[in-house]
Amino acid sequence: VQLQASGGGSVQAGGSLRLSCVISGHTTRSYAIGWFRRAPGKEREFVATINWSGATKSYGDSVGGRFAISRDNAKNTVYLQMNSLKPEDTAVYLCAAKTGSTYSRYEGHYNYWGQGTQVTVSS
Repeated sequence: VQLQASGGGSVQAGGSLRLSCVISGHTTRSYAIGWFRRAPGKEREFVATINWSGATKSYGDSVGGRFAISRDNAKNTVYLQMNSLKPEDTAVYLCAAKTGSTYSRYEGHYNYWGQGTQVTVSS
């Protein structure tokens, strides 16, 4: 399974971005998808996760209410809509796939990782 994240960029505080994660290879299997981020000098942080059907989701405490995760299985794509961005959201955002239909907030449960896309928010 390969994952390709895109959609990052540079925005001012208060702006919005939509990230995409395209999943390829063995896409007939059920995968839950998670978004994580890694800021300079910090450990990788959980951002959001969604189960296979898209019916259940969970968000990190720092992004809840501002970010929204969704998926289009017909397009093998998961999205992360990020609104009201803050400078502290600056990080490399990575998407990951977990075998099985249920989501997880824990990076250790994920089997496949993409390369990530840079998000920079200026004040």
